[in-house]
Amino acid sequence: MTIRNGERNLLNPGMLTDIRTRLQECDDNPDIRAVLLTGAGDTFCGGLDIGAIRAGADPALFGKALMETLRIFPRLGLAVAAAVNGDALAGGASFVAACDFAVAVDSARIGTMEVSAGMWPMIAQVPLIHRLGPRVAMENIGSGEPFTAARAREVGLVQAVVEAGRAAEVAREWLDKALRAAGAGAPGRRSVYEFASMSYDDAFDASLSRFTELFSR
Repeated sequence: MTIRNGERNLLNPGMLTDIRTRLQECDDNPDIRAVLLTGAGDTFCGGLDIGAIRAGADPALFGKALMETLRIFPRLGLAVAAAVNGDALAGGASFVAACDFAVAVDSARIGTMEVSAGMWPMIAQVPLIHRLGPRVAMENIGSGEPFTAARAREVGLVQAVVEAGRAAEVAREWLDKALRAAGAGAPGRRSVYEFASMSYDDAFDASLSRFTELFSR
């Protein structure tokens, strides 16, 4: 799947609904085994089209569309990888954080920028906080300075940093590894995000039934 909208691949409600619908269609299609998300040109995604909002578009529609699209990622059974072919900013960074795997080109900047413009990334920050924890996430969110690709690798936002032109290739390698789980992949993937939101003991309590279900397939 390729995010494609002008030089910065900005997001609007229609595009976000389309991304969400396509992700769900992929998840429902037994012939599709994984999803690779990238951007057109030299940018992954510049986030919401704030210029359109400032020109009079309803911010609630933009925010709700982004929120509902980000909600779907942990519910998918398919493995999802981001090939970060260029800057992934604001909502674009939230997509990177929401994916299972992410590979970035070495020139990419990844993170929110809203604070540097006197705003706060209320919605885009959520996947970053969940992926990195509040302390590391605040390094970006609270400063408005995106991570370099190297720093994103250090903090765990991406799994690998590669030279230009190789992000998709290496991201596919991660998906190939994930596909070795075969039929256990879908419930296993969902369990990671479900257990991450639970306490330690509650996650163990939930894990037993999931474990036994693996042997009934």
